[in-house]
Amino acid sequence: MMLIEETAVPPAALPLAEFKAHLRLGTGFADDDIQDPVLESFLRAAIAAIEGRTGKVLLEREFSWALHQWRDAAGQALPVAPVSAVLSLGLRNRADEVEVIDPGLYRLEQDAHRPLVRPMGTFLPAIGRGAVAEIRFRAGFGAGWSDVPADLAQAVLMLAAHYYEYR
Repeated sequence: MMLIEETAVPPAALPLAEFKAHLRLGTGFADDDIQDPVLESFLRAAIAAIEGRTGKVLLEREFSWALHQWRDAAGQALPVAPVSAVLSLGLRNRADEVEVIDPGLYRLEQDAHRPLVRPMGTFLPAIGRGAVAEIRFRAGFGAGWSDVPADLAQAVLMLAAHYYEYR
C-alpha cells in the first residue's frame, strides 16, 4: 500500500501571519518578510508531523492510494481522514492497463476517523492476481486555515515554534 500526495498545500493556505504573531516577531520593519521561507518550511514540517501522528489531513488536497488487495471487500477503509470525495477508482493489471470502475458501483462513507469506500452491491470489484487498485480522493478539513479545528491548528503552531526555536 502506498499513499501519494498528489497536490501540495499552496503557500497562501499556510498560516504565516498567525505563526509570526505566535512567535511575537517584530513588525513594521522594511525586511518583515525576510524569514518567510524559513517560517513556511517550519509550518510545512509541523503540518506533516501532526498529520502523520493523527492520520488527519489538515488542509484539503488530493491523494492517490494503491493497494494489492482489499482488507475487506465489503468496505475498504481509507488511510487518512476526513475524506470529502472519491475522485476515481481503477484497477491496474500486470500489463499496466487501467480499468476505471464506474462511480455508480461504489460510494464514499464519510467518517471523521475512518472513511470507507463501500460497494453499491455486495463487494468491491475483485483485484486480480498481480493487479493493483488505485483510489484517488480528496481529503482535508478544508482549503483554508480557518477550516482546521482549533486544537490541531494550535498544535501546528506550537510544534512549528519549537522547530523555529531549536533550528
